Amino acid sequence: MRPVKNLALDTTEMIGSFEQVYMDICINQNEAIPGVTTHEEFSEIRMLSSLACLTPYSDCNQSPRNMYQCQMGKQTMGTPCHAYKYRADNKLYRIQTPQSPMVRPGMHDHYDVDNYPMGTNAVVAVISYTGYDMEDAMILNKSAFDRGFAHGSIYKSELIDLRKKAQDKYRTVLVFGSKAGDKRTEGKLDPDGLPPIGTYLQDGDVYYSFYNLQTGEYRVERYRKSEPSYVDHIKIIGNDTGTGDMEKVCIVLRIVRNPIVGDKFSSRHGQKGIYIIFNPHGYPSRMTIGMMIESMAGKSAASHGHCYDATPFKYTEDQPPIDYMGKMLNAAGYNYYGTERLYSGVDGRELEADIFIGIVYYQRLRHMVSDKFQVRTTGPIDQVTHQPVKGRKRGGGIRFGEMERDALISHGSAFLLQDRLLNCSDSSLAHVCKKCGSILSPYMDRPPSANAAVSAEQERKWSCSICKQTNSIELIKVPYVFKYLVAELAAINIKVNLDIQAF
Repeated sequence: MRPVKNLALDTTEMIGSFEQVYMDICINQNEAIPGVTTHEEFSEIRMLSSLACLTPYSDCNQSPRNMYQCQMGKQTMGTPCHAYKYRADNKLYRIQTPQSPMVRPGMHDHYDVDNYPMGTNAVVAVISYTGYDMEDAMILNKSAFDRGFAHGSIYKSELIDLRKKAQDKYRTVLVFGSKAGDKRTEGKLDPDGLPPIGTYLQDGDVYYSFYNLQTGEYRVERYRKSEPSYVDHIKIIGNDTGTGDMEKVCIVLRIVRNPIVGDKFSSRHGQKGIYIIFNPHGYPSRMTIGMMIESMAGKSAASHGHCYDATPFKYTEDQPPIDYMGKMLNAAGYNYYGTERLYSGVDGRELEADIFIGIVYYQRLRHMVSDKFQVRTTGPIDQVTHQPVKGRKRGGGIRFGEMERDALISHGSAFLLQDRLLNCSDSSLAHVCKKCGSILSPYMDRPPSANAAVSAEQERKWSCSICKQTNSIELIKVPYVFKYLVAELAAINIKVNLDIQAF
């Protein structure tokens, strides 16, 4: 249900989505048709959702870009809450130094978004510079990074319940505690067996300790995560009366995530990019004119010291926002078109071009390369196929599929194909009979002597169970999954013969 104005009765009426289809609702009085139009919208932006209302100058953007922003606005690494000190979320993203946008729609204040800011006001230059900003990539000023631009943190909660570690889960057996004089925990754990607030933890560091009340056995657990973190706060969980033993705690870890190459940023116009010099080729195809207007408006707002209203449908063709912002920039002493002369950071000379530069509100998104990168040299393999397992958490490899294989074949990369599909995958040695071509029939002779020491010194030969010969066995290199396939086919009465030739 949503409110509209009933023109006949001059009252507010709540309508549903089904009846709205059969009604004639105008945006304003100029569009009302006498005798046909029955209702009127209270505002031009009433058709937009609460998220869409937060996009500045959205009427100047291509509609898919506004939809992208509605999705990315929910993925910002902003300020989700103010009570994070008292919460124990599984994972919580937070930006350290958020700012309030200087160019904002009217609904920004209506929803009180200033108390939950989502990004930072960034000075953005639109220039194709050095080639490192191609295909939505961006260049970030190092001094801005050093001063804390878009620095963020991830809060992760870990629940440690000693009852699950104990064999007897119905009575208190294990409790947290530290052993006096233990060099492993000295200076690293408090007397209660828990790390002090602010402790920096790396893989292999002492995490917490506990002991058994019955046997007196003492045990120290270590931090087993690849990413270092800080102990932000610890919550001791007891019973309702607070009289129980300390056998359950919640440790909240803070992981520092400063921007690195590969992290995702986005303006409020669906212009996502990785890491802020903005490439001008991102404008023509995306048609996000609202971002250009915001850049000029932000520059003017910073110069005059007040915020601008960026509510959609406020400006008209006769009074375009760019003309107004250009005049305000002129009044502040800047160029009407928002351009400036810049100096090259490489050789210090002035660039022979007018660079469009302004202030755009940029959001840091929660898609970070630290959570997604996957690399593997050696690691666990599948017991059946002897190929690398899949999955980032298990230390697995990335699947080299049929399309990747076809791409290398089309390029004629024979050695690269052999490296990816054999040497780095499931390379194995197999015995095959040259006479009958079977890879399953060769077998090793039994030891001639029962004495193991004597048998080890004697050479054991390979024979073919079909041909009954020993001089026809050759050793070849094949993928292990091929041996598995031949065995599977043999199970359904399909024989595979190999044509072996010596080169």
